[in-house]
Amino acid sequence: QVQLVESGGGLVQPGGSLRLSCTASGIMFSIYTMNWYRQAPGKQRELVAVIDSGGSTNSADSVKGRFTISRDNAKNTVYLEMNSLKPEDTAVYYCNARYDIRNDYWGQGTQVTVSS
Repeated sequence: QVQLVESGGGLVQPGGSLRLSCTASGIMFSIYTMNWYRQAPGKQRELVAVIDSGGSTNSADSVKGRFTISRDNAKNTVYLEMNSLKPEDTAVYYCNARYDIRNDYWGQGTQVTVSS
């Protein structure tokens, strides 16, 4: 059974930082591309950051220079380090593991709220 468990969300003031973690089980983690998505109220889910099996990364323009994705294959965990947070970063953040169209898994989401 595949499980992706996110943690690290919460309430933070503008300009603050959070680190999200997503730990996977039931998959050969190292071969998967790992993604962080987010969905704000009333908006579509959007891709925030990607890290492939080789460690190459990419991120949305809206978070470039502020968010960093990384992975630790020994711990089956992907991270999203979020700095200089803005109110518009408020959303539910989802972890996604994707190998191909049939091997595509999602976590339950973790709430990030940026507010003073």
